[in-house]
Amino acid sequence: MYPKAVKFLRLFLSDAQIFKYGFNISPMYRRTTGRLTLVSKDLLRIDVKIPLSFKNKNYVGSIFGGSLYAATDPIFMIQLIHILGDEYVVWDKASTIQYKRPAFSDAFATFQFTSEEIKFIKRKVNDEKELEIVKELNITDVDGLIFTALTKTLYIADKEFYKAKKRR
Repeated sequence: MYPKAVKFLRLFLSDAQIFKYGFNISPMYRRTTGRLTLVSKDLLRIDVKIPLSFKNKNYVGSIFGGSLYAATDPIFMIQLIHILGDEYVVWDKASTIQYKRPAFSDAFATFQFTSEEIKFIKRKVNDEKELEIVKELNITDVDGLIFTALTKTLYIADKEFYKAKKRR
């Protein structure tokens, strides 16, 4: 469903606009309370804000840890799917979250890939057909004070290789 919708929306909007508005109106992402505030034209940078509100406040008044995780969980994978294109398969493989301090204010995260990382991924997948990468991310307050540290392991493969591997 989503790939067809994206294909249609590309007639009217840029990929960055589709990404931002798609996430922000998607019911499953809205429930996380996270909002994409910036998506660069090349999709290499995405900023997310998780506002402290009655929807995500826990018993002691800080942002519920599950909201912090859920608002960040899908971004790297879907970001990389859109950057790499249809010739690749991307999956979240593992994730860890380390809570450093309670989030008693709005929280922020920046998801960043560099052009060099993308070239490396494409080169390695071209040579080895599949690859795992690890991305690290901090969720902070507006001044950079760290609330949580996340580590995401992403699996990337050549689509044809992945299809053949699945059949084994």
